[in-house]
Amino acid sequence: MFKAIILLKRNDDWNIDDFHSWYLNDHKPLVRELPGLQKANFNLIKAEGESDFDTASELWFENEAALNAAYASEIGQRVAADSLSKVKNRVRLLAEQHEIFP
Repeated sequence: MFKAIILLKRNDDWNIDDFHSWYLNDHKPLVRELPGLQKANFNLIKAEGESDFDTASELWFENEAALNAAYASEIGQRVAADSLSKVKNRVRLLAEQHEIFP
């Protein structure tokens, strides 16, 4: 499996509760439409004080080509544009997953 781990830091004009609400209620339905998406986890970062990131998503695809095709699609472009319009920082980590404990 191939995974994208995407870390987001909200724009300064968002409070954390509103940002998390957007992420779960508005952004998540778009992500679910990504072609080839096999599994997804949305994680809300809980930190004492200020954190470098507010959310971390994990998106699984069959391979890197499937991930690239998903984001090249019309919905993939909408997903990226939706998040980029709400954040001041986005880090995408691409990883080949090796499960060690089922």
